[in-house]
Amino acid sequence: MPEIVHLSISKSAAAELSRQGSFARTPGEMFIDLIDDSDKEGWLHIHLKPGNCNGSPISRTEGVTLYADPVKFPLFKGLVLDYYGDLSGGGFLISSPENSIRCSCGSGFKLLV
Repeated sequence: MPEIVHLSISKSAAAELSRQGSFARTPGEMFIDLIDDSDKEGWLHIHLKPGNCNGSPISRTEGVTLYADPVKFPLFKGLVLDYYGDLSGGGFLISSPENSIRCSCGSGFKLLV
C-alpha cells in the first residue's frame, strides 16, 4: 500500500483542475506527474493531464481528486499546488520540497544531493 502523502491544493488550483477536467470530460479527476527536463540537469517539472491514468489518489479537495504514480509519492510529500491567472495567461505553480532549489518558472524544482 502506498504511503499517505500530504499534497495541498489551493482553492485557485482546485478550481482550474475542475475546469480542465470538465473540459476533457473527466470531471473531478486529474493526474499529476513530475517529468525530467530535456537537458538532463536534474530538474523536475509538473505535468497535469485529465483522468486518473491508472494512478492512485494523492489528494482530494473542492470536488477534485488528484492522482499520481505511487512510485513518485515521496516527491510530492508536503508540496503545495497553486494556480495563478492574469490577462497574459496563467499556470500551475508548485512549492519546492526540502533540500531542493526552485525553478524560476515556478513549476519545477531540482533536488540537491
